Amino acid sequence: MKQIVFDCDNTFGVKNCDVDDGLALLYLLGCEKEANLHGITTTYGNNRLEVVYDTTCGMLKDLGREDITVKRGGSEAADYDSEAADYLVKMADRYLGELSVLATGSLTNLQGAYEKDSRFFEKIKEIVLMGGITEPLVFEKKVMDELNFSCDPHASCNVLKYGKNVSVITGNNCLKVLFTKEEYKRELFTRKEAIARYIRERTDYWFGYNEEDYGIKGFYNWDVTAAVYLMHPELFTDCKGRFSFSEEDLRTGYLRKAADGPWQCNLPEIGDERAFKRNIYDTWMKVHILAEGE
Repeated sequence: MKQIVFDCDNTFGVKNCDVDDGLALLYLLGCEKEANLHGITTTYGNNRLEVVYDTTCGMLKDLGREDITVKRGGSEAADYDSEAADYLVKMADRYLGELSVLATGSLTNLQGAYEKDSRFFEKIKEIVLMGGITEPLVFEKKVMDELNFSCDPHASCNVLKYGKNVSVITGNNCLKVLFTKEEYKRELFTRKEAIARYIRERTDYWFGYNEEDYGIKGFYNWDVTAAVYLMHPELFTDCKGRFSFSEEDLRTGYLRKAADGPWQCNLPEIGDERAFKRNIYDTWMKVHILAEGE
């Protein structure tokens, strides 16, 4: 059983905002027999902190999971003194050597925890991050900016350098698997589970946004990919290498590979696409939500 804190910038269902933090949350909830999700620490990125916090609390209420702790994090880069940082420190002490941190937004809260406890990273079992690029994310209509590590380069640099057992799901490695609208219809529109309708209603707009802005005929489940790696690393191939991390590079989210670099990091790659997708859809369907009339 994994002991988990999820640090995210969840804007699930918020107009013109990303949906994949919320889908990652649903994935973790679907892993209930394998994952003990203790709390969610909120951060900025996809939107302002208060929007992320309110969205996350509202989502947990929808799902009947208000038992899960939600904490406000820093509201901008270098805002390191927050209740989220305090909570991360507390949980690292409570689950010493056992705590897994999944972080899919800015890394301000993790830096905040490190500033409060210089041994914070030593106490963590593992950190799985979604973010960073190893080359530009070029799509039909334009280049997509990196939007996680670049939010707070100082925090990102320290997490990458000093974090324990860090694995990074990069934007580039997510591009192997596209989730199309036709596939969503086949997998979700035919299901009777209430959670299928919940996902459909809150993600449908995201297909249009991606096609209009980037020319993508579907969308990439960036943050869900990180959640899947945390829970089922056997669906990936680990790719460990040496890096030279710098705040200058991380202003654009760039992860500089260097054969003689001082830092080691793992950049897992998705294995079999069909097994990967099947795991995601099946896990989402394990989340129970009351249908109308129940």
